[in-house]
Amino acid sequence: MTQKIKKIGVLTSGGDSPGMNAAIRSVVRTCAYHNIECIGIYRGYQGMIEGDFEEMGPRSVNNIINKGGTILKSARSAEFRTPEGRKKAYDNLVKANIDALVVIGGDGTFTGGLLFNSEYNFPVMGIPGTIDNDIYGTSHTLGYDTALNTVVEVIDKIRDTASSHNRLFFVEVMGRDAGHIALNAGIGAGAEEILIPEADLGLDRLLDSLKKSKASGKSSSIVVIAEGDKIGKNVFELKDYVEANLPEYDVRVSVLGHMQRGGAPSCFDRVLASRLGVKAVESLLDGVSNFMVGLSNDKVNLTPLAQAIKGKSEIDKELLRVSDIITT
Repeated sequence: MTQKIKKIGVLTSGGDSPGMNAAIRSVVRTCAYHNIECIGIYRGYQGMIEGDFEEMGPRSVNNIINKGGTILKSARSAEFRTPEGRKKAYDNLVKANIDALVVIGGDGTFTGGLLFNSEYNFPVMGIPGTIDNDIYGTSHTLGYDTALNTVVEVIDKIRDTASSHNRLFFVEVMGRDAGHIALNAGIGAGAEEILIPEADLGLDRLLDSLKKSKASGKSSSIVVIAEGDKIGKNVFELKDYVEANLPEYDVRVSVLGHMQRGGAPSCFDRVLASRLGVKAVESLLDGVSNFMVGLSNDKVNLTPLAQAIKGKSEIDKELLRVSDIITT
């Protein structure tokens, strides 16, 4: 291994996701394994601007692999979007003798890292952390699997109420630009319909589907909807529309919101975070920069940061077909 790097900084930025702590732990302990220093940067790029740094060792990441959120905190930084802000951040890194960065987050985090590298030629590696699973170049982002399990568990509970009261529930899940959570959780929870941005079901088809469900003898139904679905302006207007056209339905809305981000990470997310953290650090030590570490066919791979940012994660067409078959 070419070991020109002596000290690596690690930060989390953007929305938190389960598995970020496991990734921090992996980065810190991989640094220790290779006898280099690791510095935790609090509050993302804003902490970099303010010099909010702390030396981290194997003992400082004890008992965090099972915790949701991020011990390094996260914040959005308007100042980092300015050349002056990035100059402050660079000066602080130089002052602290930090040679490279591992940034954990989504496309906004990667955009900041890529811009910073282009201005200062500063080595950066990205680890994808977002429950939406909307990053190109990896089949799974940190937190996605945990969020799926959370959503399925909640929908199972909602179905108990729906069945008891003969109700139709619209369950809105996160996914502003991608329907991965809605599609997978909808199939896993046995939803009657799944609405995602990538497949425009249309109001007429939705009404027809609900009519068929009622005619077949179903006394309750669950419709899982991604927050970015375009079938209506929002889930509450969709509820009103269905009630106006299908008065026989007693319709309720449940917006799961930020509960999807919390909780202990699943075993899958803990293992994934551990694998990606090791690969990120060892890639930097090998002289590799400006890449995101991800997962493809259960193998850890590298995707250029620019491609990860600009590329679009594709919805699984086979899952869409499965959904069409088993939700009838």
